[in-house]
Amino acid sequence: MTAHYWCELAWLGGPRAAQGVVIAVDGDRIAAVCAGVPVRPEGAVPLAGLTLPALANAHSHAFHRALRGRTHDGRGNFWTWRDLMYRVAARLDPDSYYRLARAAFAEMTLAGIGVVGEFHYVHHRPDGGVYDDPNAMGEAMVAAARDAGIRLTLLDTLYLHGGLDPAVDGGYEPLRPEQARFSDGSADRWTDRVETLATGASGPMTRVGAAVHSVRAVDPPSIKSAADWAHERGAPLHFHASEQPAENQQCLAVHGTTPVDVITKAGGLGPATTLVHAAHADDRDQALMGEAGAYCCLCPSTERDLADGTGPSVSLVRHGVGLCLGSDSHATVDILAEARTVELDQRAATNDRGVFDVETLTSMATSGGYRSLGWREGGRLEAGALADFATVGLGGVRMAGTGAANALASAIFAATSVDVHHLVVGGRTVVRDGKHTTVDVAAELASAISEVTAP
Repeated sequence: MTAHYWCELAWLGGPRAAQGVVIAVDGDRIAAVCAGVPVRPEGAVPLAGLTLPALANAHSHAFHRALRGRTHDGRGNFWTWRDLMYRVAARLDPDSYYRLARAAFAEMTLAGIGVVGEFHYVHHRPDGGVYDDPNAMGEAMVAAARDAGIRLTLLDTLYLHGGLDPAVDGGYEPLRPEQARFSDGSADRWTDRVETLATGASGPMTRVGAAVHSVRAVDPPSIKSAADWAHERGAPLHFHASEQPAENQQCLAVHGTTPVDVITKAGGLGPATTLVHAAHADDRDQALMGEAGAYCCLCPSTERDLADGTGPSVSLVRHGVGLCLGSDSHATVDILAEARTVELDQRAATNDRGVFDVETLTSMATSGGYRSLGWREGGRLEAGALADFATVGLGGVRMAGTGAANALASAIFAATSVDVHHLVVGGRTVVRDGKHTTVDVAAELASAISEVTAP
């Protein structure tokens, strides 16, 4: 049965929103889009405001949501923050992880996010022992996304070593006790486990991809194993890469080159690859990424919070690298804010405005993430695309005075997640009038976070 939505305004591409747009939805796909319909047709669901393709969160660690407000003050850097993160990771089991992830994913839907890439590395028991079901934690993520109503690419992550150190034989440190649950022990065992997960979990709302935690945690031959698995399955492949200067320095000391070059030589760079952060990727690294047709996922709120630095977004685009966005550690969950921060960071660095136009920023927030996560049929409003779309209301104080001519710019530069009033994912309404249709998000967040942070 076909459902119809009448959008007061909708972004169909270009710098301006179209007026009076009817979106016909058949199942989980958009059947037709018709602009210039001034009066709502009988039976069509009215969507007041600006309707966009659903936003994409291309990089998430769901359990980091429990760290919000607990790790942001005081002095330190990424490495001191990481120790606090390990403490929360140690408290998780399949049941508590499900509850925390369902609440975190539901919060994302309230922000207009229709798809999330979960960079999943909490695989086993805290001591490294395997659950009776070796994929219990991954299956908890799949169930959490399903019950929150969000589309999921589960990026099952290979993690084998404790870090890089040129003083250690072979250059790789052993795992620390708090890292034991992240590791399968070998690339072969990871491949066996993730193949089972991918066979059972993939479906209309879920895809399983691969991730390599970093060159700090995975040696080049094992990177090749993960890349081979992803390439054979046509699956997305994501890496943390060049997030901090220390990572580059350690990699240079052990491998004599940069993390991006190590990934390239191991066969990990290609059009299905996304490098997350790349804040300290040099010009040659960026050229390698562009030549391979790879993506870069920028996570400005996290990169600022952890004092990682600002990604070279302008230079990446100049080298032909596609950009997408992620909320990463969930210091905030607001892809609109992530998009404008990309531009505002460049304004602060270059003393120039309009480095990225509003259409480009919107594409980063929508279609760029969908493509990075392996959903190339999503992130746009057109016939045949996935029926995933979000509506930003115009009645709040941030959007008051907005009209068709400036609606897109207002959404990118002024709106926040609070202004999202409606979300449809896979043809199903997930958020209506600013509220999740099935989850009491605030209450479930509070309960789940208390469970994993209580003394």
